[in-house]
Amino acid sequence: MHYHTPASFEDAIKIAAKATGITRFLAGGTDVLVQLRADMVTPDTLIDIKHIDGVHDITRTSDGGWTIGVAVTGAEMTEHPELAGDWPGLVEAMDLVGSTQIQGRATLTGNLCNGSPAADSVPAMVAAGASVSVRGPDGTREVAVEDIPTGPGRTSLAQDEVVTAVNIPARVAGGGDAYLRFIPRTEMDIAVVGCGINLVLDGDTITQARVVLGAVAPTVLLDQACGDAIIGTTLDAAALERLAKAASAACNPITDKRGTIEFRTKVAGVLAQRAAKIAYGRAQAGGAS
Repeated sequence: MHYHTPASFEDAIKIAAKATGITRFLAGGTDVLVQLRADMVTPDTLIDIKHIDGVHDITRTSDGGWTIGVAVTGAEMTEHPELAGDWPGLVEAMDLVGSTQIQGRATLTGNLCNGSPAADSVPAMVAAGASVSVRGPDGTREVAVEDIPTGPGRTSLAQDEVVTAVNIPARVAGGGDAYLRFIPRTEMDIAVVGCGINLVLDGDTITQARVVLGAVAPTVLLDQACGDAIIGTTLDAAALERLAKAASAACNPITDKRGTIEFRTKVAGVLAQRAAKIAYGRAQAGGAS
């Protein structure tokens, strides 16, 4: 194995472009190092990007959004009151990843690029409308988070491309988000079903809605029918029932030791209703609650 600690993303890309065999980028390491120790994946080239300037920064952008460095940890996000105030659902989703020790290492970018359909932070990022900056030999491109995973353990990134930042849009007035998951244990488990929702209200009426399901398909699902089920409503009982039916209909899960197809399909509808209520309450309150 060849281990590299580049001082810039340009150097990291050059190393990746010349590498042969399996290449992995290392930010937090909570996935790649576990996979390495378990002999699931043994990289031929390991590129440690933690030492590049800016990768540990959380920055407010000129338009009121956020840029989150690729090595920013879940613990650092939780401890950032302004970010948590704007996007409580996103921060809470990342806070569900692993134990306290893992929180000191795990990153949004690693959670995304691991390609797990059950990743907690990914539905919340997609619900928020987040994107990532991807740099390669031909320059930088902006990619919606939902376009990065292509299947379990797979992404749309080329070998010589690296995510350089996560970009979160500005929180608009009347907006609120939430993320919930179901797990068999009380903590430190993988989502059987996850649901992230981001709403915008005009008065008490929902004018925009992004509903995203996790762990019920090969990739996270941004489902327009779920959003349409509640747009134009005040999230009354009829709207919640339509949302639950749409969420269940969107599912394409598998049966495994953590849950059956039928169970996941049912729980998706229940979680969507609960997450919508939390997001709606936050939107009414104008922030975290």
